[in-house]
Amino acid sequence: MIKKGEIVCGRITNILGYGAFVKVGEYDGLIHISEFSDNYVRRINDYVIVGQQVKLKVLDVDEGNKKLKLSYKVTHRRRGVKSEVPKFIIGFKSLEKQIPIFIEEQMINTKHKDDQKIKIRK
Repeated sequence: MIKKGEIVCGRITNILGYGAFVKVGEYDGLIHISEFSDNYVRRINDYVIVGQQVKLKVLDVDEGNKKLKLSYKVTHRRRGVKSEVPKFIIGFKSLEKQIPIFIEEQMINTKHKDDQKIKIRK
């Protein structure tokens, strides 16, 4: 008797576009295409081939029909490289502090332009 959450070994019996069929003892199982990887799966044949023995996690069991829902990605997860997140120094001050300064600079620039226009007209 197989229980939900167990790790089992099965043999791939058939591959279709939506998943792979597996024989685990007296049970028939399906690995849905979404259970091969967290990333996009173009072809299931990139992960398994017919006749291959694979280690799988049982997601669900139908004892009456002897059917299993299985996951490949749980037992074949690739671990990432551990590293530190880079620390960034932000090169500008917050807007709250910068807006009054910006407005003052714009007022000064506008005043200088107005003064230049008056000089040209005279």
